[in-house]
Amino acid sequence: MSAAIKMRDRQVIMRRATGFMFATLALIAPVLAASPSAERGRAFAATNCARCHSIDKVTASTLSIAPPFRTLHKRYPVESLEEALAEGIVTGHPTMPEFELDPGQVTDLINFLKTLER
Repeated sequence: MSAAIKMRDRQVIMRRATGFMFATLALIAPVLAASPSAERGRAFAATNCARCHSIDKVTASTLSIAPPFRTLHKRYPVESLEEALAEGIVTGHPTMPEFELDPGQVTDLINFLKTLER
């Protein structure tokens, strides 16, 4: 194999590795930059919501009628969810469980949802 081919192969590998690194960083940077409150909200969502809703910026929701959390801010300001989360979310479909969050959990989940707006 000639030196030129080896050099070209190395350049291709480096470009792919760099692209992969930037793509990975784009996915994890919001989590790394999240406040402790937003991280607690993410953990709550992962435990209680991720069975049906997408809670990240790229994947589809596993349940087609469950909106990805990253789109909630396009429907209404996420702050408007505070009262519903505190009083208990009740929806018109039977697969959504009813639950109430304590004030700290509400704040944490809202702070997490705000990280998905960026």
